Amino acid sequence: MTYQNYDVNTETKESLRRLRRVAKVCKNYGQSVQKSVFECRLEAMQFEELGRALLGEIDEARDCLRLYRLPEGGHLMEEYGQFKAIDFDAPLVL
Repeated sequence: MTYQNYDVNTETKESLRRLRRVAKVCKNYGQSVQKSVFECRLEAMQFEELGRALLGEIDEARDCLRLYRLPEGGHLMEEYGQFKAIDFDAPLVL
């Protein structure tokens, strides 16, 4: 199971277009469970493909992208962009 969460800065017309492009990429891989949270069932190669596609759309200086891979027995998280989480060892609540 994979979850994507993104927060795209929407202060400009370009950023609004970027937001739509990010959502479109996510819809190609899974289903929306909240406005900026998508749930996907992906093989490892699809996970890598999705990450590359999303990194091609976001502005890391302004946006935030999190990719959660939830294998059996634990979780892994990849994080890109502006916001940085602090406690990766705490229970994961989505």
